Order: sequence, then C-alpha cells, then structure tokens
Amino acid sequence: MTVPINAMIIVIQCTDRVGLVATISSLLAKHQLNIISMHEHVDNDARLFFMRVDVEGTIDAFTLKNELGKVLPDGASIKTNPVALKKIIVLVTKEYHCLADILVRNYFGTLGAQVQCVIGNHNTLQDICKRFDIPFHLAEAGSDKNAFEQDVKSLIAQYDFDYLVLAKFMRILSPGFVGSFPMQIINIHHSFLPAFAGANPYRQAHERGVKLIGATAHYVTNELDEGPIIAQQIIPANHSLTVKDMVKAGKEIETAVLAKALKLVFDDRVFVYKNKTVVLE
Repeated sequence: MTVPINAMIIVIQCTDRVGLVATISSLLAKHQLNIISMHEHVDNDARLFFMRVDVEGTIDAFTLKNELGKVLPDGASIKTNPVALKKIIVLVTKEYHCLADILVRNYFGTLGAQVQCVIGNHNTLQDICKRFDIPFHLAEAGSDKNAFEQDVKSLIAQYDFDYLVLAKFMRILSPGFVGSFPMQIINIHHSFLPAFAGANPYRQAHERGVKLIGATAHYVTNELDEGPIIAQQIIPANHSLTVKDMVKAGKEIETAVLAKALKLVFDDRVFVYKNKTVVLE
C-alpha cells in the first residue's frame, strides 16, 4: 500500500555490523523519505542493532521493507508501520484506577490507541465502561479455568486488536492462553520486580520494612511476573506507612507506570530480545 505523508515508523532489529546507519539512511534518501527522528542502540555483548526511524514521504511500504531486507544482515526483523492508533482490549477485575485512567485518555484522544472493549471477570467496572460508551463483557469466572479462558478468547475473537492490557486483572493466565498472544499481553504489577513477585506485594514490602515501593509494567510470559520489563518507577516509603497507606500510594504509581509503558509500546519504541527490552525513548 502507499503510505501517506508523515505516516511511517520503521523499526529494525538485526545483527550489528559497521555502516548500518549509513546504509539505511542512504536507502531512505533514495526514496525521498525525510528522516524526522532516528534512534539506535547496539548491544555489544549480543552483537545486536536496534533502530527506530520516523520518516515522512510517500512510498509503498511493502517495497521499502523488501529493499531494506536486501541491504540488512540476514534474519533482520523489519517493520514499516503506518502511524496509526493501535487497538487494545482491556482485561479487569475489580480495581478501577488503571482502567479509569485508560478510559479518560481514550476519551480525550491521548492514549495512543483505541479501546475496543473491556472484559472483566466481575461486573464491578461495568458501569464506568458504560459511562464512556465502551463495550463491557463479563467472562464466566467459574472454577473451571479452561472454560473461563475459552470464554475470554471467544470474546477477544470478536474484535480486531493489537494488544491485551491487564489493568489489574487478578487472575493467573495459563501458558496455553499466553502462548496464543505472544508479546501482545501487557501487565501492571504492583511491585518493583523482581522484588515481591506474586500475591500481596505491599504486605510483603511492609513486613520487610522497605524504604522504596514501586510498580512494574511488563509483557506477560509463562513465568509469573518475570516477562520482559517495559517500564518501572519507585517512590519513597518509611516506617510510618501502614499496608493501607502503601496500597494507596501504590495505586497512583501503578497508574503512572502503566500509562508510560503503553505510550512506549504504542509508539513502537520497545524491542524485546531474550527476556529483556531495549526502549528507544
């Protein structure tokens, strides 16, 4: 297809070698594409090259991708993405703070994505979705985990989407479910991972007497709370804080961290390799 002006982000991940930036820049110039911004990183240990280029100009994206493939090292990952809003499905349980922030940003057009629907395993947040005119679906959360996940999958299948966002979705997903959406599920965890993984992290932190608490947004993998980290933040804590105080402070930082992580992902700034990320801000 022909990509309109100011509407292409080129994302490249490949084996590093001398002259890659010059090679890519020359090819873009040949096609009369103007580089608006360019960010690159080299992992010297892994000999990997990462680049994100924002260009303006009119060109067939398929042609450009093929030509880049010819001049880059074998096995290069190349994406030529039109600058367009991503589409997301949000999964929730009962806590409202992260969902509310997503819905407000979606309403005012600052999310960088369009919320297709919200799926919950409780109906607690149905009303707020209705207020923002976003479809809400209740998944049957019975004791049969497989049946529940099949219900969620059937709901997801009704929509076109790029990512699933777990906005305080308090159920552990099976490897089979996660494997159906590789690197498409983003979670907010109420802890500065890898510390205090799993349940009740604020109580764990309180009992340990930590002086910092935080939150982590990460991709979901089969290992609980161990997927590639996208964004993290911390805030100070002290002996005067109760568990309830920590939970209240934690909700604010969870909202901020998830918002930052989503913006980075939606802007095509996050590269995943092994079990970590390169984030080109």
